[in-house]
Amino acid sequence: MKLSLLLSILLASIMTLSAAEVPKITPAEAAQRVKDGKAVLVDVREPSEWAETGVAAPAVLLPMSDLQGERKLWQPFLDQNAGKEILLYCRSGNRSGKVAAKLAQEGKTVANVGGFKEWTDAGLPTRKVETP
Repeated sequence: MKLSLLLSILLASIMTLSAAEVPKITPAEAAQRVKDGKAVLVDVREPSEWAETGVAAPAVLLPMSDLQGERKLWQPFLDQNAGKEILLYCRSGNRSGKVAAKLAQEGKTVANVGGFKEWTDAGLPTRKVETP
């Protein structure tokens, strides 16, 4: 019993350390890095969500489901943006954190911008998207 508790604590610590490797930045910081040409902003939500709420004006739209699947959209994007920082957001910051952690494990420079609401609350520009 004590060993299983120890293993659980160790696993939780490792998972916390992995999440800590991905920096969290503000939408204003993200907008500036994109404007300076140092980074690319990515919305990892699904197409229905983009159509429902709109997206950050400079965002590239790449659903998390494609990253976890065939990478038909993600792989060309990653190839074209090699060397740039990838800034990610979603609805709440949860999915973007998961995507950021996965990309960081693959050696990409990433940051989590959090949720779309944080972007809009900061007064940053958005755009409408039609359902594909």
